[in-house]
Amino acid sequence: MRKSIVMAAMASLVASTAMAQAEDVKIGALMDVTGPLASFIPPLMNAANFAIKNVNDGGGLLDGKAVLVVGDSQAASQPAVDAANKLINVENVPIVMGALASGSTIAAATAVTIPAGVVQISPTATSPAMTDMKDGDHLFRLVPSDNYQGDVLAKIVLDEGIKKVAITYVNNDYGVGIANTFNAAFKKAGGEVTAFEKHEDKKNSYRSEIATLAKNGPEALVVIAYASGSGSKIVKQAIEGGFFQRFIGTDGLRDDQLIKEVGADALKDSFFSAPTSPDKNEASAKLHEAFNAEFKEGADKPFVDQTYDATFLAALAVEKAGSTDRTKMSQALRDVATAPGEVIGPGEWAKAKELIKAGKDINYEGAGGSYEFDANGDVTGYIGKFIVDGDTYKQIAIFQ
Repeated sequence: MRKSIVMAAMASLVASTAMAQAEDVKIGALMDVTGPLASFIPPLMNAANFAIKNVNDGGGLLDGKAVLVVGDSQAASQPAVDAANKLINVENVPIVMGALASGSTIAAATAVTIPAGVVQISPTATSPAMTDMKDGDHLFRLVPSDNYQGDVLAKIVLDEGIKKVAITYVNNDYGVGIANTFNAAFKKAGGEVTAFEKHEDKKNSYRSEIATLAKNGPEALVVIAYASGSGSKIVKQAIEGGFFQRFIGTDGLRDDQLIKEVGADALKDSFFSAPTSPDKNEASAKLHEAFNAEFKEGADKPFVDQTYDATFLAALAVEKAGSTDRTKMSQALRDVATAPGEVIGPGEWAKAKELIKAGKDINYEGAGGSYEFDANGDVTGYIGKFIVDGDTYKQIAIFQ
């Protein structure tokens, strides 16, 4: 009698333990929490957490609850590798959202996620180097390559009537990739590049480099860097030295930190390019309304849409796979992101879960647009033109 009671108790304990383990399904997130992208992070962290909240409010992930496990990749190679190692080998996550910076994304993928056979989805990494990586279909991104942004930016600059520019770019995967593309596209379209110089990220002064860049009469300085890194310093020191009054930047410079450091008035003739969401996108409008209701602000910040979408897609892939089996994530991700299928939008987790359970195809149409991955895990997309408007940025055109 006592033996049967003990055995029953042990069986109950095992069952309870199994249920407890089933409650949490981890989604890994490589976020550049500290480092040169730190000023971007608060709304992006909110976006990732909001996606997880929507999953749990809509019925949870698999048989339990979704939990976001964050590793700080610091927008640098070694920290990204260390954070990815912890997510995969300690936390045992089945899929990873992130990283944000191209360099940290590539480093984590090369050293950790690809060898481990873990799918990695970056919401923001734009380096062209990612396209041809031999990743075994484990590396995806939700923004177009800088090969595309560089071409679009060249057109924007020439359309502004600017024929001569100097270019300075940060010496990392992000800076090198877009600078080379823009340089080639601008020259091919008839523009003149008076100087094309790389710079290192963590210097206190760039005055000598700026003086060199200002030679030969450029009409504007193209700065391809992160505002919280070298970008704001270069712009500020260029203005203080009287070398440049007009600046052109990419997404790394489209950061409120630049306005705080330099002032809106000093940037009134400057403009910026960045990946964006399609115009009149109902999914984006729906997410922004819900996001601002939850967090009071921040829905209009760069890459909120893509970070939410990447996190939601990661959870959808797990649900579609029906388990945390890493070997099933790649195909599951393509299945939930690709037409045909019943359209699922941001927040519609309960609907997606029901359709998947019924064996129906779904097609996630996100706040950032459609994500029809090609063979390299790349997507086409949209590039916005932004100007400074008060203490933030205003989008004035969209290019596809």
